Amino acid sequence: MSKIAVIGTGYVGLTTSIGLASLGHEVIGYDIDSAKVEMLKAGKLPIHEPGLDVILAAVLKSKNLQATSDLALAVSNADFIFTCVPTPQDEDGSADLSYVIAASKAMKDLLKPGAVVVTKSTVPVGSAQRVEAAIGRSDINVASNPEFLREGAAVQDFEHPDRIVVGARSTEVAQSVMDLYSKIDCPKVLTSQPAAELIKYASNSFLAIKLSFVNDVAALCDAAGADPGEVMNGMGLDTRIGNRFLEPGPGWGGSCFPKDTRALASIADSFGLQIPLINAAIASNEMAHKRVADRVMNALGGSLVGKTIAVLGLTFKADTDDTRESPAIAVIERLIGRGGKVVAFDPMINQYELSGLSVVTSPVVAATGAHALVVLTEWAEFKAIDAKQIIDAMSGTVVVDTRNVLNQKIWQDAGATFPNTSATKAV
Repeated sequence: MSKIAVIGTGYVGLTTSIGLASLGHEVIGYDIDSAKVEMLKAGKLPIHEPGLDVILAAVLKSKNLQATSDLALAVSNADFIFTCVPTPQDEDGSADLSYVIAASKAMKDLLKPGAVVVTKSTVPVGSAQRVEAAIGRSDINVASNPEFLREGAAVQDFEHPDRIVVGARSTEVAQSVMDLYSKIDCPKVLTSQPAAELIKYASNSFLAIKLSFVNDVAALCDAAGADPGEVMNGMGLDTRIGNRFLEPGPGWGGSCFPKDTRALASIADSFGLQIPLINAAIASNEMAHKRVADRVMNALGGSLVGKTIAVLGLTFKADTDDTRESPAIAVIERLIGRGGKVVAFDPMINQYELSGLSVVTSPVVAATGAHALVVLTEWAEFKAIDAKQIIDAMSGTVVVDTRNVLNQKIWQDAGATFPNTSATKAV
């Protein structure tokens, strides 16, 4: 087994360090935030990720995982150093590599000869060469190993990935990184640094384009009187299309899709190329947010002034506590911007700073006195909500379920009225 350092214990770094330790490697997770380090040592996670806490406890008990805020301690004896630091979006849409470069420079004199620095952060084409230049040592190799972790399903994605991709200047270096995952059975791709860097961006951008198309088709179904679920089911039976990522919703978001689509467009632009589909997908996503607000406003007589809207869900998807670029927040901002007051409940969010938004402790409290109820995140527990209790608490009866969570027959029997929604009828 290998000695590994993981730089950064955010979402990607935390999952990577715990996952690699679970494979039997000796892992040291490094973070500049000493409070976060102490949390990890105590077996506590700074994020919500189902199942990760159990594995953390196991790898701490086996001593396969340590945590430190001492960079020299983390990297000086490591065979592999995984860089898992943020790459935020610049104003022009490009990825900001300042954290990646800073980490590379900070460790360059601490690395032992022959060590491999592995970039796990999502970075644009050419980043490997910039890391090599920042380290400036011919006895250190650099590889790219992009992450494909879905929030809320990170454990599943680490243990049973669709594929593992490693890019390096030589097959030998790439294989040495791939060997770290020898216990995982899945397709494994050895490639160049530029190809590995592009695979991540291209994958996320394609999925964003697919979701935007699905939402646009669902809107057309509403206008044409077709059931979106039946249309998507018919499409998905075509093996060239497949049945995944065909669920209409209020739009896509999170920490990856919005950032990665803009970054890929910026990368293409840097080479004098354009990918019109990406810009179209981004514009379509904005329209998806607007359509939900329009649907609520139209159902309430054409105006939201003086109206209270109960919202279920603030996170960008279920099984996470992440509200970054959440379509739920984007819709709420539009509802508030049109004069509405929003009272929201989310099982993982206790507060959110936004004028006009109140976060409460239960669905019933959110619904009390509300003119409309809007479901914006697909939390499974929303399926078990007592429809009659919610409708009785509301002052209106309008329900807009953008995630196809609710059983419409049960809710209609309780008195709810559903305007057209881009979601199939739950049965």
